[in-house]
Amino acid sequence: MELTREIAEKTLEEANKANPGPWYDHSKYVAFACQNIASHCQEMDENLAYVYGILHDIGRYAGVTSEKHLIDGYRYCIERGWKKAAQICISHAFMIKDISTYIGISDVPIEDKEFMARYVKEAVYDDYDYLVQLCDALALPTGFCLLEKRFVDVTIRYGTHPATVERWKVTLGIKEYFEKKMGCSIYDCLPGVIENSFR
Repeated sequence: MELTREIAEKTLEEANKANPGPWYDHSKYVAFACQNIASHCQEMDENLAYVYGILHDIGRYAGVTSEKHLIDGYRYCIERGWKKAAQICISHAFMIKDISTYIGISDVPIEDKEFMARYVKEAVYDDYDYLVQLCDALALPTGFCLLEKRFVDVTIRYGTHPATVERWKVTLGIKEYFEKKMGCSIYDCLPGVIENSFR
């Protein structure tokens, strides 16, 4: 099945009916952040960026889970032939390519854990992987926000992890990478980011 913007949006709507939650609005804001930033980067397709952003958490259709949503999203997309979207369902959680840096709860069988460990280690990341990793950290369910606000939001919900600070550093490095490509601040592309960050 060809992955288009319309199909991705319909997929998200159906997934939200199966498991409604704040992840739905978060996914939409991630998608728009991806689109807006990609539109300022040469050799990036803003529609592809939008599609990958909107589907990054699609594994949440299967219920309220933690690490399991990564493998559920991967399988969902692979079944439909959406190979890159499937990769991003996993890669968005691993800006550090090490399965042990996952900050949520491990709620997958050992065979799935071992599969993801190999997958993350062997995956070749491109600008779309990095973009979704960045935009995942720029979007609350209520709108765009400063990275630091999202860092605190996630840490309050999941607690600190040995990899927390290193993950922040890598994410800030990705921000700098895209700002060099864009020639401006990422925040210039995110309407309402200041208001939403300080509300």
